[in-house]
Amino acid sequence: MEAVEIRKYTPKDEKQLFALIEREGIEWTYWQGENRAKYKKVLADCINYVLFEDETLCGYVRCRDDAGFGINVFDLLVDKSYRNKEYGRLLIERVCHDFPNEYVYVTTDIDPYFEKLGYDRIGSIFILQKGE
Repeated sequence: MEAVEIRKYTPKDEKQLFALIEREGIEWTYWQGENRAKYKKVLADCINYVLFEDETLCGYVRCRDDAGFGINVFDLLVDKSYRNKEYGRLLIERVCHDFPNEYVYVTTDIDPYFEKLGYDRIGSIFILQKGE
């Protein structure tokens, strides 16, 4: 059986995390090029967990605490070759466990995944302005 560990992200995980994101492909291109430095900065300002199977970083979740108004999940990613092992669920459950008195929200474009996990959908996202 695989040894699975979920822990807070540290800068020593950066190389493996960016390798995971790069393997995901076009859906995650916003972190590339000049945006890589921005993404590294946002990692430093967020609550991040990484999931390891044995020694391989194969899952990740990035969240922000909205000053007591809830925890917002912005990124959830499990390596394609490690999916269907419930690692995404485990990462979300870890966030919920660590913030038991907070609402935990997710901003997503993969509604069916969260519906499959049994979470309630309570709204929509609208783009109010597009940046350059």
